[in-house]
Formats: sequence, structure tokens, C-alpha cells
Amino acid sequence: MANHPSALKRHRQSLKRQARNKAVKTRIKNAVKAVRQALAEKNTEKATSALAVVSSVLDKAASNKVIHWKKAGRCIARLQTAINKVAA
Repeated sequence: MANHPSALKRHRQSLKRQARNKAVKTRIKNAVKAVRQALAEKNTEKATSALAVVSSVLDKAASNKVIHWKKAGRCIARLQTAINKVAA
């Protein structure tokens, strides 16, 4: 464990950020799971509305640097492609 005050503060800050990032990543996983569940049921309307939520959650996470912005875009694009396949 650190001894200097500045190192102690950095440790406290890293623990806070770690908890926040973990919560955001869990939220992403649950939102993506909702879209995949709707796709499994072949319900395109439900999947499309869930995709709007996923898109918002991923964009917020990317803007806060929790995940890379290209990963967010890739995830949204793949889910949209899956919805289009089911709709066709």
C-alpha cells in the first residue's frame, strides 16, 4: 500500500473509477443482452427499441472513455445488421 498522501489519493481515485467503469460495463452487457433476447424471439420491434437504448449506453460509455469509440460503433453496427437479417 502507498504511504505518500498523493499516492493514497490516487489509489482512492482509482478505486472510485474502477467501480464506476464496472457499473457502466455491466449496463452495456445487460442492454446488449436485451437486444439479443428480442432477436432470439424474432421480435424486430422490441429489438429496434432496445437497440436505441444500447446505442445511447454505448455512446455514453465511449464518450467517457470506458470503452473505445470504435468498439462502440462496431457493436452497434453488428446488432443493427442482426436486426436487419431477422427483419428480412
